[in-house]
Amino acid sequence: MNSCSNDSNESEDSTSSTPEVLVTDYVYNQSELALIQLVNDYRLSIGLNALQEVNHISYQSSLHNEYMIANNVMNHNGFDKRAQNIMKFLNAKSVAENVAYEYITSESAFNAWLVSSGHKANIEGDYTHFGIAVKADAKGKKYYTAIFAKI
Repeated sequence: MNSCSNDSNESEDSTSSTPEVLVTDYVYNQSELALIQLVNDYRLSIGLNALQEVNHISYQSSLHNEYMIANNVMNHNGFDKRAQNIMKFLNAKSVAENVAYEYITSESAFNAWLVSSGHKANIEGDYTHFGIAVKADAKGKKYYTAIFAKI
């Protein structure tokens, strides 16, 4: 099982180009809803604000999961494009990203993020909004992307 924060910020991403539109529709699956709840419950438990989920950010997270699945990798390739897109369409001031894969449940991925200083810093960061995507590949291996933004 692996997880990674935004410290390996490579800009290459061979996926289709990021849509240049604001995405307002996103249907959350149960794993995504669970992860949203875990992040906000944790933030509230340590005296921080809950983050507002944003469909556009979740869509950007989903695009990255699709890229990782298609290429059988876990990385931050294309993070600069995702961050610039979120800054452009949502006027975000800062953006960070956590990724993980092979965790069976949202809770196990979240707990792994909490024991990693970089991931934990993103979860506890000075952010106001976020997006979450969880998607399984054909073999059932789950990929997780969380993007945090200060808007």
